[in-house]
Amino acid sequence: MAEPIRVLVTGAAGQIAYSLLYSIAKGDVFGKDQPIILVLLDIPPMLPVLDGVVMELQDCALPLLRDVIPTDKVEVGFKDLDAAILVGSMPRKEGMERKDLLKANVAIFKTQGAALDKYAKKTVKVLVVGNPANTNCLIAAKSAPSIPKENFSCLTRLDHNRARSQVAMRVGVPSDSVKNVIIWGNHSSTQYPDVHHAKVNNHGKEVAAFDAVKDDSWLKGDFISTVQQRGAAVIKARKLSSAMSAAKAICDHMRDIWFGTPEGEFVSMGVYSSGNSYGVPDDLIYSFPVMIKNKTWKVVDGLEINDFSRGKMDATAAELVDERDTAISFLGV
Repeated sequence: MAEPIRVLVTGAAGQIAYSLLYSIAKGDVFGKDQPIILVLLDIPPMLPVLDGVVMELQDCALPLLRDVIPTDKVEVGFKDLDAAILVGSMPRKEGMERKDLLKANVAIFKTQGAALDKYAKKTVKVLVVGNPANTNCLIAAKSAPSIPKENFSCLTRLDHNRARSQVAMRVGVPSDSVKNVIIWGNHSSTQYPDVHHAKVNNHGKEVAAFDAVKDDSWLKGDFISTVQQRGAAVIKARKLSSAMSAAKAICDHMRDIWFGTPEGEFVSMGVYSSGNSYGVPDDLIYSFPVMIKNKTWKVVDGLEINDFSRGKMDATAAELVDERDTAISFLGV
């Protein structure tokens, strides 16, 4: 058996973590022969709830789970980590300005970035889930100067999965028959779900998504707005935000980092923007199509971008620049 790896989940008493922890502990993410030490971090008032989660994980009797460590202390939570999944963040409350939300989250992710820098392995892979995910991820990366920026990513796989599923349902094929959808930009309602490069395996024949769907106005209209607004639609229906689907997306994202993407396929991840072929400004965490090999992602460069896509990619980049500049203005505070 391999040595156990240390995996941190923050916001570990919350509902996304409740859907997530079993899959990690069972071996669905890091492999069926990889023992795991789960570190569960949350704020002090949530510690009694966390104790209940620990009991449940113990009661699952999972052979790969070597230890579960609940804590509210960063020096315990971030020590010697191989992977960090940062789910916990300050949620937007009614009447709260986006600026106030950013300010609260800058403080959280500055602290967590500094803790990663001080206590975690330099090879740690960090996935930021808590919203605003892209900018929270950027702040964490900037606050951990000794860890490569490439080790940080934010979750847009949920949007990617949503886009894939919408196309699959429209064509009437299983979701794994759809590949290479792209989420560009911010994990917000300005994101751009793009199927210009997507392929659909329709009864054994691989065709372009536009040819498979045969409804351009839907693909350029309702499809995009459905994916952009899906989170809000779930909240409206469930009175709670996406948890099961978010947990599944986290597992997909981390498994792909660990084991790589299938040959000829790319997935969407918010990653550090630095000298790309798409004219996206540097120093943002922006969602690109990426391929992953040996735990290293690479942006899929050189895809053709039409005017329709260009406008949408630029709009979401502009939102991210604005978020970044606002967040950085709080960093010194």
